[in-house]
Amino acid sequence: EVQLVESGGGLVQAGGSLRLSCAASGFTFDDYAIGWFRQAPGKEREGVACIRSSDGSTYYADSVKGRFTISKDAAKNTVYLQIDSLKPEDTAVYYCAAAKGPLLRLWVFFYDYWGPGTQVTVSS
Repeated sequence: EVQLVESGGGLVQAGGSLRLSCAASGFTFDDYAIGWFRQAPGKEREGVACIRSSDGSTYYADSVKGRFTISKDAAKNTVYLQIDSLKPEDTAVYYCAAAKGPLLRLWVFFYDYWGPGTQVTVSS
């Protein structure tokens, strides 16, 4: 059974940092790309970063470049999202998702499996 479980969310002040984790199981990690998405209240889900598990190649949305860093630990089948200089507009539920194959895309429909999400709230 494929499972993706996010953790690491919470309440943080603006300017702070968080590291989100996505623990994956039930599939061959290196065969997939893992993406991070977020959804704020009343807004559409948007992709922020993705990584190719086989070689660590990454791709970021322009809106988060320089503040978000995606990385992986293949030994733990885990992907991380480091978020620095947090802003109130980063408040959202953050999801990780898995897409089979080598392509790096931030399209919601591209991904096959999703985690339940973790809430990130940034206070001003």
